[in-house]
Amino acid sequence: MNSSAVTLFRNAVTRIRTGVAAATTQSTNHYTITASYDELLGITAHNADVFAALGIFAAIVLFYCYKTETWSLYKPATKRCLKIPVRVTRNDSGINRRRFLIGALKDLDCSLRKLNSRLFVLRGKPEDVFPKLFKEWNVRKLTYEYDTEPYSLNRDEKVTNLATEHEVTVFYEISHTLYNIEKIIEENGGKPPLTYKRLRAIVQKLGPPKKPISAPHLENMKDVKTPCSEKFEEKYGIPTPEELGLESTSLGEELFPGGEQEALRRLDEHMEKMAWVCSFEKPQTSPNSLSPSTTVLSPYITFGCLSARTFWWRLTEVYQGRKHSDPPVSLHGQLLWREFFYTGSVGINNFNKMEGNPVCIQVDWDTNPEYLAAWREARTGFPFIDAIMTQLRQEGWIHHLARHAVACFLTRGDLWISWEEGQKVFEELLLDGDWALNAGNWQWLSASAFFHQFFRVYSPIAFGKKTDKNGHYIKKYLPVLKKFPPKYIYEPWNAPHSVQHAAGCIVGKDYPHPIVQHKQVSKKNIQRMKEAYAKRSSNNNESPIKEQGVKRKALAVSEMPQKKIRKE
Repeated sequence: MNSSAVTLFRNAVTRIRTGVAAATTQSTNHYTITASYDELLGITAHNADVFAALGIFAAIVLFYCYKTETWSLYKPATKRCLKIPVRVTRNDSGINRRRFLIGALKDLDCSLRKLNSRLFVLRGKPEDVFPKLFKEWNVRKLTYEYDTEPYSLNRDEKVTNLATEHEVTVFYEISHTLYNIEKIIEENGGKPPLTYKRLRAIVQKLGPPKKPISAPHLENMKDVKTPCSEKFEEKYGIPTPEELGLESTSLGEELFPGGEQEALRRLDEHMEKMAWVCSFEKPQTSPNSLSPSTTVLSPYITFGCLSARTFWWRLTEVYQGRKHSDPPVSLHGQLLWREFFYTGSVGINNFNKMEGNPVCIQVDWDTNPEYLAAWREARTGFPFIDAIMTQLRQEGWIHHLARHAVACFLTRGDLWISWEEGQKVFEELLLDGDWALNAGNWQWLSASAFFHQFFRVYSPIAFGKKTDKNGHYIKKYLPVLKKFPPKYIYEPWNAPHSVQHAAGCIVGKDYPHPIVQHKQVSKKNIQRMKEAYAKRSSNNNESPIKEQGVKRKALAVSEMPQKKIRKE
């Protein structure tokens, strides 16, 4: 998902847990400890409108309506510091994402209070706020978490130049992924691996991800306290729901509250189910169960409420000495899928677009605003598709296989609309929206890249029946159809008028007719995909399956991210 529209905490709250040690200097995937500093005033803003910052002595979040990055400001002084980056959002993200962000910020502030600190929130543009802070706080060091999105790289360069003008030393670290993505590409000869198998071979060579370390405790913060004025809440308080455009009447039940504490509770809950964890195979889970059949930890990883590395090593502990499933279907495998798409997003130009993307099939998609709106607003006339899109809008999360179904339907399966349009909708509505994963999965599901069996099409009727033949999922999210018997719940247009009347739902009046005839259009679209593939092959003289991407210049050691702030 394009992280410009994402409501994200990026390894923020997690970093409260990742430790600080007095009078030492060390760096890990989660935080930096510097013996010669006693204040951290971090400013964070990952790809959206919040710069957030926090420190042992103070913490700051800056809200802005565009993209931002994770930053931390260091004020020269005495003893120790803790860097906690936060990733955040833009104003056009969905209401569930904004609510999740507020909950995560509150949780972060609560954790800071336990460490005699607070979370400060400011508003403004980075180019306006940074120079003022550099001067007012006598800042000497600025650190941020490395973000691989193209926009972020460009923005970070500008802010780094701004810091240099003010004689502020800048460092950045890598911690949002299991591995250094540039290292994976380097190990693959300067090219991004375009198959999961290849990526797995590379990371096996690199060894397991780094381990996170223990959380800081109050004793680590001895003699450290954040001074707060009487007008703190008025001047620096966490934004209200109204400030972010949330109306209580528009909000449903919050099924996935934001914050690290909730993330860790859910993680613990799942790790206690050892047999379930060890036997987990993603394709065997249900896309239309009434309660999630997977962990639903993805929003917490996306926001940074839960470290991907913490999740990896908790799974490793459960797997130890037990028979368990393996990648790509295991839970470890799901984290590696995340790594796979991050690597592609770094190594492939124009990763979130069709044009200019060297691994993406160039397809002559249709432009049909009516079809797109019907899909987005759950008015396609196919109950399984509409139920999924309703759940997405109401709750901000849908099962991975449900995403498969609606993505295939929008693109190569039925409506023949560009995957870029679907990408925008998911970007807005998904709690776990992530620029790299969103773009990568949409290319996969539209058979534009990575996956090339375009003749395998999800049926908007038969697929849902496999795991919910009685249509309980449809009845939950489309109550207008709840009185239809199982025989017609997936195809209400086939029900006799008497059945429709008895169900209190007349197709064409109370619920729309199917927007297309699936059997006919799917066959037509398979032929259109075949032609697109043939054109690609004739242009390149090779199969897109064998396309290896564009070789990139490997980073020199001197160009790799600085991971330690040296002791002064």
